[in-house]
Amino acid sequence: MTTEAPLAPHPDRLLPADPETRAIARALYRSVRDLPIISPHGHTDPSWFAENQPFPDPASLFIIPDHYIFRMLYSQGVPLEELGVPRIDGGWTETDTRRIWRRFAENFHLLRGTPSRMWLDYAFHDILGVTERLSPTNADRIYDQIDAQLKRPEFLPRALFERFRIEALATTENPLDDLRHHRAIRASGWGGRVVTAFRPDNVTDPEHPRFAEDLPELGRITGEDVGNWDGYLAALRNRRRYFIEQGGATSTDHGHPTAHTENLPQEEAAALYGRIAAGQASAADAERFRGQMLTEMARMSLDDGLVMQIHPGALRGQNPAVTDSFGEAKGDDWPSSTEYVRALKPLLNAFGNERALTIILFTLDETTYSREIAPLAGHYPALRIGPAWWFHDSPEGMKRFREQVTETGGFYNTVGFNDDTRAFFSVPARHDLSRRIDCGFLAKLVAEHRIDQDEAFAVAEDLAYNLVKAAYRL
Repeated sequence: MTTEAPLAPHPDRLLPADPETRAIARALYRSVRDLPIISPHGHTDPSWFAENQPFPDPASLFIIPDHYIFRMLYSQGVPLEELGVPRIDGGWTETDTRRIWRRFAENFHLLRGTPSRMWLDYAFHDILGVTERLSPTNADRIYDQIDAQLKRPEFLPRALFERFRIEALATTENPLDDLRHHRAIRASGWGGRVVTAFRPDNVTDPEHPRFAEDLPELGRITGEDVGNWDGYLAALRNRRRYFIEQGGATSTDHGHPTAHTENLPQEEAAALYGRIAAGQASAADAERFRGQMLTEMARMSLDDGLVMQIHPGALRGQNPAVTDSFGEAKGDDWPSSTEYVRALKPLLNAFGNERALTIILFTLDETTYSREIAPLAGHYPALRIGPAWWFHDSPEGMKRFREQVTETGGFYNTVGFNDDTRAFFSVPARHDLSRRIDCGFLAKLVAEHRIDQDEAFAVAEDLAYNLVKAAYRL
């Protein structure tokens, strides 16, 4: 009989190897390990919490929707169809979830050393009680174990929300969403706080695939004339109010290809919008318009109090063979070089000194941390530094982030941790990983006598809980 390798994540994982520093990190980690989770930006499905139905089978939960996982397997030649990823043309894709799980188990070794592996180990062991490492020989047994757990009442979405000690969780919706699930959550009487975030890219980016069809719909649902600049801005204000009132929104999110901003005279902005609305815009017009809309969104945030997030620099849909067959967000996205100082100057000239405004700036270009982003946030009252994101949401990425931004931006121009995930079971895993890395970083500062230990304990709590709660007004 084959003895399977045990699954037992080490209690000191990710903490420093040096014994003296590790002892400090352990104490710091114990002080923040069980703090509530604030998840201020992500892509979990609000219907989970509105309907509170059991999660589906293991493959549908962990593999089919997770581009972190199937991206790696695809790179080693595993067809996405065999992993159950649906084709947009309705072509064949595997629907037998047990077969999908077996295929995943055959390739589980490909995730060694990746953050995805750490998140999965946490979910399997700490949440679902799995004690064997997944392999081809135990794939069916672990599938059955997880499948049985998911059917139990304590694994319903609301029960897990409470078990994970989530104090607040934000989903992300586009301006046309009716927020029915958020309204249902609020009407249910359940005490879990699930809010929305306002993501207007589909009606502020002329090159967005849905812009041409969604712009008229924005006008229809708001009753505003989006054929002109003033009516368009009024429609966006209308939807922001709706998101605040019906979805509890505290933030906006903007996923532009660059950080370019503009602050055009309103007559010039209106003329630019006229070309956009008429479908006559050039690529240069589209970039200028996106830049103008970042400034307009900042202006609106000063009025309604929504925190503004800017997520630039992702090259999306790089591989047309994947995008054309499977659609967006299927693992064929890349970080790109992004400039911030000159790009943000028009917006910052207008609003960078506003203490009532919070703009959280993210990057996929790590070379800008110490050269641009930390110095900017270390000066402008309106700017804060978003945590390591997407490709850099990893132990090494988090370490590089702290090393490069702290000397200029400090701790208090950052905003804690942001899990930015679609995978609900990875939320506590990601926060745990972040807390371990931050405690290791602080322990090193204590060991080198750069900060005192009492300060390290205060900062650890701020990074894990206080900063994110304050920055996102949650």
